Amino acid sequence: MDYQKNLRNFKPYNEFFIGIDSDGCVFDSMEIKQKEFFIPNALKYFELYAISKILRETWKFVNLYSIYRGGNRFNSIIKVFELLHERKEIRDTGFKLPDLSSLKEWVRTETKLGNANLLKYFESHYNPDLEKVVRWTEAVNKDITYWLRDIPIFPHAKQAIEKTSAFADLIIVSQTPFEALDREWKEHDLKKFVNTIAGQEHGTKTEHIALAAKGKYPDNKILMIGDAKGDLDAAKNNGILFYPIIPGKEDKSWERFINEGLERFIKDIFAGTYEESLLNEFRKSLPNTPPWK
Repeated sequence: MDYQKNLRNFKPYNEFFIGIDSDGCVFDSMEIKQKEFFIPNALKYFELYAISKILRETWKFVNLYSIYRGGNRFNSIIKVFELLHERKEIRDTGFKLPDLSSLKEWVRTETKLGNANLLKYFESHYNPDLEKVVRWTEAVNKDITYWLRDIPIFPHAKQAIEKTSAFADLIIVSQTPFEALDREWKEHDLKKFVNTIAGQEHGTKTEHIALAAKGKYPDNKILMIGDAKGDLDAAKNNGILFYPIIPGKEDKSWERFINEGLERFIKDIFAGTYEESLLNEFRKSLPNTPPWK
């Protein structure tokens, strides 16, 4: 299936375009998904119970409390194991970590990092460690679909989405699987406010913006809203504006967007000093160095 076709064929309906991330930005779901679904399944399918404490600490740093937050799950798990390989506690025990070289090769050559493409690659590049990745990611999706309901939405987020949808084209720009995005936005009666959904199957966030908006709207009328460095990168790689939802200050960030950021975007006084002040605060909230170093 050509998931990117609907992005290439996307036509402007309004003067402005806004891309919005989902997990950790609109929904308070990052902690829930990582701690209750991603980590437990990693412990199980990679057989990591012997290093559970270290794995949990490393995983939470990468996926929740650092500049790596909000990345595609396959890039993120590679980073987790890279950091685990560096940890003295692991080296001293001689614990054997899985070899993710095959996954790294797939990530290096594929931009649409979704389960379907990984499974297709696995079928022609079998090895036991890659099988663990496949079983892990499929279990994560299955468990989230079966168990996770009533994900809390950040206060003011729905108000902001409803307000902007009156004059801007909105799309979801995410690395969450499409099925989960579609279900979660329907559950909160939010899907009716967005024009389309772009998930991990549609490529990178940079590609989402490039295909759906770049060249179809003036750059100063395209805005990306997100809570992770990957969202900022998607904006800057396309030369567009970025509004950060600061981790730990999500409600205040959305309230500030409604009260001042949105008006500045509409009046074309967002870029420059105002945006830089937001980015400075955003960067301070996402450390690069792990606490154990």
